[in-house]
Formats: sequence, structure tokens, C-alpha cells
Amino acid sequence: MTREIALDTETTGLDPADGHRIVEIGAVELVNHVPTRRVFHVYLNPERDMPPEAEAVHGLSAAFLSDKPLFAEIAAEFEAFVAEARLVIHNAAFDMKFLNAERARLGQPVWPMSRAFDTVALARRKFPGSPASLDALCRRFGVDNSAREKHGALLDAELLAEVYLELIGGRQPDFGLSVATGDSASAASGAYVPPPRPRPLAPLLTDTEAEAHAAFVASLGSDALWLRRDS
Repeated sequence: MTREIALDTETTGLDPADGHRIVEIGAVELVNHVPTRRVFHVYLNPERDMPPEAEAVHGLSAAFLSDKPLFAEIAAEFEAFVAEARLVIHNAAFDMKFLNAERARLGQPVWPMSRAFDTVALARRKFPGSPASLDALCRRFGVDNSAREKHGALLDAELLAEVYLELIGGRQPDFGLSVATGDSASAASGAYVPPPRPRPLAPLLTDTEAEAHAAFVASLGSDALWLRRDS
């Protein structure tokens, strides 16, 4: 059994070394690359102010977070949910830096970066030169992100779980049991899909060739397959 956790955090800023803290954690359990509907979600009191630029991203104010638990109060529950699972994170270095800063405050050992699977790195390898943001990947794979007006850890973790499954080859990455066709196959493989032509190409068949073909079909009699193909 392969157990993974698609995970996202929201924070007060860009670097815990500058005193910034986690304010939201969202995590989604995957077993054998299938979501189990088990999730972990919590808002956290960062014990500091909320910079306006950070609030503009996730919409979480200091007043809203003031009565939420501290990381120390949920650390054991979070650890139990994650357990030994691999962490699937979009831009893993950012979230791991914050998670390890919180763990270090509690005297807990830091998680090695090898524990995290970075979907940004995978997307850049698969689609070099293309945007690798979560929104861009949702558009590429047809994942509905219409509810994502602002960043939110649980919603982003749920979207990430869907994007991750597409990045590794769909919901059956280890088996060739499903065959994608048409545009969906091209999108999943990253192949270029040309837009429809504004005007159909002119036919290459001449009138003389069309008449010759009609005469040939007529010579085959009433049971010719060409005469029955639309029946």
C-alpha cells in the first residue's frame, strides 16, 4: 500500500527566518494514488500580526486567527495524521521550510527534504517552458478550480491531489487499464494540441476522380460495402 499526503500551508509571509508563521494547514490522504476522503485541516494563531500583502493572498486576518489554536496544540494530531506518508507538495521547499521551523520550535526533529515530492519540479520536467503554477496545471488538466478565489490550504491540497494524479499519469499510473483519447490524451501527455482550423481545407479529390470512383462502386453491384456503409 502506498500512502501519500497532498499538503499545503498558508503563512504570514515568505520566510520563517523573518518571524513568519503558518496560519493554515490543509492535507488530503491518498492511498495507492486514490483520495480516501480523509483530510486534516486547521487554522492557526500565528502569535503575531498579519501583513496586508499576505492577507490579500489568503484572506485570513489577525482578528479571525486570534482564537485559533497554536501549532503546539495541534502538532500531535497533525503528526498522527501524516504518520510515515510521503508528502506531496507544490513548491515543496517553501512549505517544508515553514513546517520544519514550527517543529524546531517544539524541539522536534526536522523532516528531510527527501520526504517531500515536489509537483512543481515534476511539472517543469514534463512541460519545460510552460507555467507550473497550480492554476496553470488545473487549466492544463481540466481540473475545476473555479472555487479558488483566494489561496486556501485545504482547497489547494484537494486541487493538488487531482493535479498530482494527472502529472503521474492519471488515476492508474501503474496499470495500462484506461486509454485516453482525443484532446484528453494529448493534454495528459503534454503534446501540443492545434486549434481547430478557421476554414476547412479545400478537398483534394478532383471531379474526374470522384466520377471514376462512383463508376467503380457501381460496377460492384447492389451489395457493395460502400453502398451499405450508412445503412
